[in-house]
Amino acid sequence: MTVKIKIENVSKIFGSKPKKVISMIENGTSKEEILAKTGHTVGVYNACMEIDEGETFVIMGLSGSGKSTLIRCLNLLNRPTTGAIYVDGENIVAYNKAQLKSYRQKKVAMVFQHFGLFSHRTVLENVEYGLEVRGTTKEERQEIARRQLEIVGLKGYEHQYPDELSGGMRQRVGIARALANDPDILLMDEPFSALDPLNKREMQLELLDLQNRLQKTIIFITHDVNEAFRLGDRVAVMKDGKVEQIGSPEEILDQPANDYISDFIRDIDRSQILQAEHIMSKPFGLVSLKDGLQVAVRVMKENGISSAFVTNKKRQLQGMITIDQAIQGIKDHKALHEVITTDVKTIRSDEYVKDIIPYVLESKYPLVVTDSEQVIQGIILRVHVLASLINENSEEAEPLHLENAEDTYSVNGA
Repeated sequence: MTVKIKIENVSKIFGSKPKKVISMIENGTSKEEILAKTGHTVGVYNACMEIDEGETFVIMGLSGSGKSTLIRCLNLLNRPTTGAIYVDGENIVAYNKAQLKSYRQKKVAMVFQHFGLFSHRTVLENVEYGLEVRGTTKEERQEIARRQLEIVGLKGYEHQYPDELSGGMRQRVGIARALANDPDILLMDEPFSALDPLNKREMQLELLDLQNRLQKTIIFITHDVNEAFRLGDRVAVMKDGKVEQIGSPEEILDQPANDYISDFIRDIDRSQILQAEHIMSKPFGLVSLKDGLQVAVRVMKENGISSAFVTNKKRQLQGMITIDQAIQGIKDHKALHEVITTDVKTIRSDEYVKDIIPYVLESKYPLVVTDSEQVIQGIILRVHVLASLINENSEEAEPLHLENAEDTYSVNGA
């Protein structure tokens, strides 16, 4: 991966003599003590991180943790007290006014929590505003604005005003406006926190879809741990201006760096965070369509299983066969392709565990994970789903009751 942004020892202290506070922090003085003694506020201290091109990087923390202060350093709305911020290898902290103006107009855009729309401008006029500032012709900027509105699902609303839209629709306008300048980097400061739960969920899915298509570098701020783990390729957790841990959602869930992180993630709904790719195992005991029924029986016996998935030579799923089907087929002198079950439930690797649970309840066989070409990526047993829901840091893990499903795919009794 190519590093798009490198944040190197960045601190931001608010007050009249901020650099004098750095030594106090280094000597272990707390944020509260510094405020009481000096009147200075520690926004961020010694933040270091690298953000890859095309990555959705989430900065998460409670109120006052420094996350919003840090994201505003990335477009120099907050100028760091110390440290450097490299974007495409250039230290933007050292930019002059002309360079900074160009950077803000062409490379980076921001989506705000409370939409930041002009109430006296139509939806179309709001979206084209940044292009207007850049001096783009009216015809060109309207064409671009219309295209962005279509991307975010607001085609037909061009001439409405912000107060005629729902909260979710207004936030879509904000995203369209940010995308209109075609920035490399999209900064999103708690953009969905003002939305109701239904709109919030819808916008999260919309953002995931947009990112799959556009592959922007997104830095997303939130205090919602479920939102952070759902959206982020990687997540940075902040506390009192300091970065406590950086990692993928599954890394933070499985290996919290300290007690604070453990407490922070204690009540997280893992079923809404983990996806099929996180819990599936490598497919074993596969049977090729060119093999006979005798081979299928041997494969199931060697692997201690009572059913197996059947593939062609490209490992594309063709169906499934049980031991009973194989034995009966041998007695009836049939070929493998004549006895397999072709109606097999498949799931995608990006489906969430919570959406997989109903399939686990309904099926007595394992779930098979395939890609768009039906190539088998992995398999999911009931034990995988159950284990994924257990929070190892919680003393009370609620079990998932699957007594209505009888899994005939047994592996060492599992």
